[in-house]
Formats: sequence, structure tokens, C-alpha cells
Amino acid sequence: MEEWIAGKHSVLEALRSGRTIHKIWISEQAQKHHTLPIIAEAKKQSIVIQFADKRKLDALVTDVPHQGVVAQVTAHDYVEVADLLEIARTRGEAPFLIILDEIEDPHNLGSILRSADCTGVHGVIIPKRRSVGLTATVSKTSAGAVEYVPVARVTNIAQTIEALKEEGVWVAGADVEATQLVYAADFKMPLAIVIGNESRGIGRLIKDKCDFLVKLPMSGQINSLNASVAASVLMYEVVRQRGATVS
Repeated sequence: MEEWIAGKHSVLEALRSGRTIHKIWISEQAQKHHTLPIIAEAKKQSIVIQFADKRKLDALVTDVPHQGVVAQVTAHDYVEVADLLEIARTRGEAPFLIILDEIEDPHNLGSILRSADCTGVHGVIIPKRRSVGLTATVSKTSAGAVEYVPVARVTNIAQTIEALKEEGVWVAGADVEATQLVYAADFKMPLAIVIGNESRGIGRLIKDKCDFLVKLPMSGQINSLNASVAASVLMYEVVRQRGATVS
């Protein structure tokens, strides 16, 4: 199965990560200084480059701003949850995972993956149904982070949470109705943070499965943040508590 990715950052990071790329299209109207690093890396890997009119690229990816660069790539391989825990073990770190409960907006998923890469998250877990997958829009929004953050796609989030608990992972849910502020919680232990759907939040069953719930302080008239913004704040609180150095 093949997919398309678009945008100079997404394509360049795909090249650098070693992902299998079959062909790259570059718009004849694209600014050369933006595409030179891509051309150089593609030639180094003997990947076919085709220059074409911008309208050709518009037809290849109809719903993503491509910035004059489009690549045909192999489909993303999802990993198993066990693989995410193994990554933490290999690094000698306490597991740090993000669980997304039916995130539907590809821009939110892309932004979350970007923050996850910046904060050293070992992996992201998403459900197979009622959730956006690793699309071209997700790739572009993540600025290439999709190439570096492992994503596990599971059939049942509730069962996955139970399995994580058996592995010693604590599960925290981000919920506006929680009584505990995020800054009062202990995030130094093996941890998975659940971020809920953009409009409905965390489902009742998933909320009940969480070990504890946390919320961000709100002082304005709007009582919730965008899902990706909330996730980023929570991820950086974990980084702060663990004393990690993110360069």
C-alpha cells in the first residue's frame, strides 16, 4: 500500500528517517532554495525526482498545501504497544506514552506528534475506529515528526489501558471536571496520559479506567483548550517533573 506526503519539511524528514520513497515530484514554480536540500538528499539515495507543473502536484494531493513538493511513499507501519514499552526500556527511562481517545482532526494529531517528538514521548496510542490515522495532513502538520514518533493502533483502548497497568504503567486522564490540578500530580512514575476527543473529551468507560484525572487551571471564559494544546502543556509538565533536558 502506498501513500502521499506533501510539504518540504515532511518530505525532507521522510528522506532523513530512511522511509521508503518511490518518487518525488517538485513543482517547476517552487523556490529553488527551498527544494535544494530535498534534491540533494534524494539524489544521494537514488530516488527518482520529477519536475512538473504545480497543477500536477495539486492533483496528486488535493487536500494538503504541498509547498511545491510531493512524495509517493510506503504506508506507515504501525507498531505494537509492547514495542513502545521496549523503547522506554532500551533508553533506560520510565515509560511515557500518550493515548488519544478518538481524536478526529488530523491537524490535532499532527501537532500532538510534533510535541511528542520534542518532549521524548516513547509512543502514541490511537484506536482503529473513530479516529484519524497517519494521513498526509497529519504528516505535514507534524513537520515530519510522524517519521520519528512510533504510533500503535489498537482495537480497544480500555483493554489497552488494563494491559498497560499490568506492566506497571499509571494512566492519567486529562479532564476538565477533574479535581486535581496537573501541577499537583506526580508524573515521575511510568505514565500514559489520555487526551480525549475534541468535542466530547474522554469517554466515560475510558475515564473510569484511568488511575487518576487531572486538569489544567482555567481563568478565562472558555473552559477548555484545543486538544493538541492541552496535550503539549501536559507533555512539558512531565518533562519538567522528570528533570529531563530537551535540547
